Amino acid sequence: MYTIVDIETTGNGIKGNKITEISIFKYDGYEIVDEFTSLVNPECEIPYFITGLTGIDNDLVRDAPKLIEIADQILEITRDTIFVAHSVGFDYNVIKNEFKNLGLDFTRKKLCTVRLSRKLVPGYNSYSLGKICSALNIPLTDRHRARGDAHATTLLFQKLLRAEGAESVFKTFLNARSQETTLPPALPKQIYDELPNAPGVYYFKNSKGKIIYVGKAINIKKRVLSHFYDKTTKEIQMCSETADIDYELAGSDLVALLMESAAIKHHYPAYNRSQKRNVQRYGIFSYEDRNGILHLAFNKIKMAPNPFTIFYNTTDCRLYLEEICKTFSLCAKFCHLQENVASCSHYRIKNCDGICRGDETAKAYNKKVRNAISFIIDKSENLVIQEKGRSFTENAFILIKRGVYVGYGFMDKETQIKGLEDLEAFLIPQKNTLEADRIIQSFITRNPHKLQKHIESFSLE
Repeated sequence: MYTIVDIETTGNGIKGNKITEISIFKYDGYEIVDEFTSLVNPECEIPYFITGLTGIDNDLVRDAPKLIEIADQILEITRDTIFVAHSVGFDYNVIKNEFKNLGLDFTRKKLCTVRLSRKLVPGYNSYSLGKICSALNIPLTDRHRARGDAHATTLLFQKLLRAEGAESVFKTFLNARSQETTLPPALPKQIYDELPNAPGVYYFKNSKGKIIYVGKAINIKKRVLSHFYDKTTKEIQMCSETADIDYELAGSDLVALLMESAAIKHHYPAYNRSQKRNVQRYGIFSYEDRNGILHLAFNKIKMAPNPFTIFYNTTDCRLYLEEICKTFSLCAKFCHLQENVASCSHYRIKNCDGICRGDETAKAYNKKVRNAISFIIDKSENLVIQEKGRSFTENAFILIKRGVYVGYGFMDKETQIKGLEDLEAFLIPQKNTLEADRIIQSFITRNPHKLQKHIESFSLE
């Protein structure tokens, strides 16, 4: 016995969604044996855009029964039946959540007419209720009202029951161990079956091919499946839009993290909330003025030629330059820590030798600046992190050049590297972002043994 269900709601996400209308047709496989249809008072305001779609407004439901008043009827008509709906995950989870809020349990086996249609009547561009009913000549009246949609779904379900191969398909979908019922309605099972059990990055795409979510995993297939079992509002909405999944292998968790971060910043997926911000970077650099004096300064990375080191805010730049000034007896004025002054008078830097007052020669001062630059560069050395590759014959590496992350790469284990130029031939260049820097610094702190500092003698084992 089946109950074909459709609901209209206030449209405020699964957890905030309140039912405004429900229609249930009890169907024995041959004919409709019972029906329950009712407006529902959601006990909250109905948004204007929902009224525009369904025609259900606050006045229409004001005197309608509350869900608690009709809950017993819904439980009774659906008891010992298979719950059927078009995109069943939405209707089922809204009802289940509403009943949970009332202190009632609602658990039924379920079938999705979207997934059944894709399997039993393949080849259509769209499987929305309106499109598939039109394609199969199924009458659909009173669209976006619960009874009209539920009745059309019942007629569609009747056709699917009698389609070629229906028996085995229905049996598979109803199998408790089958993954069919957990997959998003628009996602072909073949796409999921082809996902690897390996580290990497995966991309959820909608029906137009647009990336809507980027994730990373040690086991891509297992992680993707966990999204389908997650019943939070965001996950249900995201999965309902997912029509395709693409992936890239990474070989290791570190490379996967870096790939994920870069992909989020590149694609700005709708369902990724973190890492979307582009953090401004600042570089410390030097230049010589018309009097032959070397300056240290900082600016936005685009305005900083050949920076010695990079920071993510001006405060860190200033504090770092202050320490450099103290250590090498430099002038706050010529390090641009004080602007528009005749001579320096910085309250924290007291050891300027007088270049700003004419008490020190440019030659002597420039020597100290060059020593400071050497110190900064030495602190920002070239580093390589070795990681697992995407196969047994391959290794991965992450390159940090002068303290700045420049990218990752993959290479055959047999490849001999004699210097930085050889390594860069395999490099996949990446932007150094705040997130990438944090990922790498965290990894280095936990895995110092994986660093190689002398690239000239570098080898991937």
